[in-house]
Amino acid sequence: MSLVVKNITKRFSDFAALNDVSFEAQPGEFLALLGPSGSGKTTLLRLLAGLDRPDTGSIDFDGLDYLTLSARDRRVGMVFQSYALFRHMTVAQNIAFGLNVRPAKERPSKAEIQATVQRLLKLIQLEDLGKRYPSQLSGGQRQRVALARALAINPRILLLDEPFGALDALVRKDLRRWLRRIHDETGVTTLFVTHDQEEALDLADRVVVLKDGQIEQIGEPLELYRHPQSAFVFDFLGTSNQVPASLSEGVADFGGFSAPVVSPRSLRGAQTVRFRPFDTHLHREGPGFEAKVLSLLPAGANLRLELQSATGQVFETQHAHDSEASDLRLNDTVFLRPSKVYAF
Repeated sequence: MSLVVKNITKRFSDFAALNDVSFEAQPGEFLALLGPSGSGKTTLLRLLAGLDRPDTGSIDFDGLDYLTLSARDRRVGMVFQSYALFRHMTVAQNIAFGLNVRPAKERPSKAEIQATVQRLLKLIQLEDLGKRYPSQLSGGQRQRVALARALAINPRILLLDEPFGALDALVRKDLRRWLRRIHDETGVTTLFVTHDQEEALDLADRVVVLKDGQIEQIGEPLELYRHPQSAFVFDFLGTSNQVPASLSEGVADFGGFSAPVVSPRSLRGAQTVRFRPFDTHLHREGPGFEAKVLSLLPAGANLRLELQSATGQVFETQHAHDSEASDLRLNDTVFLRPSKVYAF
């Protein structure tokens, strides 16, 4: 059952929150909507949920015109960043809420609802906490309950609006793995809104990168990272160093040394090129960009360096702990050479 979003535009007064947005989510796909604040991610989610209507365009799911259906009839499960759990209800009652409020003709029996709740409590690994209240749970546990409540209605589509935004880094990483496992077990088509690049690249089958209400690029995580189609996508997906260069025949010349160019199109002449911190080599002697070591910081498995050139430009580089960079000290002079650069 594929989701087809076609030519969606949504304006608020003179502001275009979405401008002619089109994409398709395949059955059972985990699709991330990634972009900065104001890019249109949450507006798009609200249109899919039926909480707002677009000015133009269409939304179809499995042949159904979603714009003709009410929010209830769309059978969309939604999880908010704030959890939105009912404080006066137990965990079990929160999970059962979507089933209990159905019209009498559509409402499952009490036994069926109880069985669904128990199945979901086991799925979210909170089997023994059904009688607790949200205030008695950790943030990560409350987020699991919110997801179980969304899954209880057997949704056609699951919408997640920055569900981990209020959690600390370690809990977020654990919940990411857990969420991906839950998605693979349930097979529900899922759209996940985030401004966290690592989260999107780690979780999604494909990523839709949004900017100013328009789609910049759609692709699999590795495709986006290795073959960005614009400077915005490159810069948004990670730290970027920028330098001027002269381009010719797929090579960037820096005056004394050069590097191969990765680009979606053939470019020549003076350009600003970009390179990642880990696409760099440091040398004690030139040629290269001469710079002094400003800082040396551990970054997990890597060593992160900040280097400042004579013109004041700051470069960020990353290297293995056992590389030559580990012998550097503050204020040492080095020569930086990128192993490859990107141009747009």
